[in-house]
Amino acid sequence: MTPTATRRRYLMCRPTHFAVTYRINPWMDPSAPYDNALAVSQWENLRQTFLDLGHTVDLIDPLPGLPDMVFAANGATVVDGKVLAVQFRDAERADEGPAYAAWFAANGFEVHESKYTNEGEGDILLAGDVLLAGTGFRTSHAAHAQTQEVFGRPVITLQLVDPAYYHLDTALCVLDKDNVAYLPSAFSAGSQAVLRQLFPNAVIATDEDAAVLGLNAVSDGRTVVLPVQATALNAALRERGYETVGVDVSELRKAGGGPKCCTLEVRG
Repeated sequence: MTPTATRRRYLMCRPTHFAVTYRINPWMDPSAPYDNALAVSQWENLRQTFLDLGHTVDLIDPLPGLPDMVFAANGATVVDGKVLAVQFRDAERADEGPAYAAWFAANGFEVHESKYTNEGEGDILLAGDVLLAGTGFRTSHAAHAQTQEVFGRPVITLQLVDPAYYHLDTALCVLDKDNVAYLPSAFSAGSQAVLRQLFPNAVIATDEDAAVLGLNAVSDGRTVVLPVQATALNAALRERGYETVGVDVSELRKAGGGPKCCTLEVRG
């Protein structure tokens, strides 16, 4: 079957205040240099890539003191016009949650407050008619039940086991309604079995491509926007008939983010 694109609506946040001044994941090193101007430039290129593909990009205003607010995927989960707000594990990101919830409320969405630790599309990904939900490091298992109640769609829990891949979107990319790409070793044995059953034709990523956050990619069903450094994954996707666009967001990777982390899909 030939991959088919659908136009998407994304919410993004300019990394005006991007910095690496604390450590809340294994990718962050506050003692290492970072370049804010380069991060902004790379983000602008990512945004333009989406626009060139025909997608809509809305912007939320960045707030000072929130260097990780650029990672919009963690700001909410949006399905069928309903919004499940977030509750961050780490105090450093706590104020991002109300900011994103306020944006959605101001734009006419039905917003549901999160009752549990829940880091949005970082851990909750729509795949066809089901929601894949990660747990183990950030989003609590209890949040999966609330996700199912809010959206009325089946939720499938996936246990993450590798601290380097602390969010589901660092270890798995939804390619279209029927298929995904993922790194098996990032998941527990039981979750690997579930993924094999659900997606027998999945694209399996290499350790090397996962290590450059190659799976933190954004797909519209036909074109996959992924880190340019993920060369084997790029080739594997093209062999399956997908188009690919490589982008360099290596400066943002210093905080543990890639293209998907910067991109929250708004499903009306």
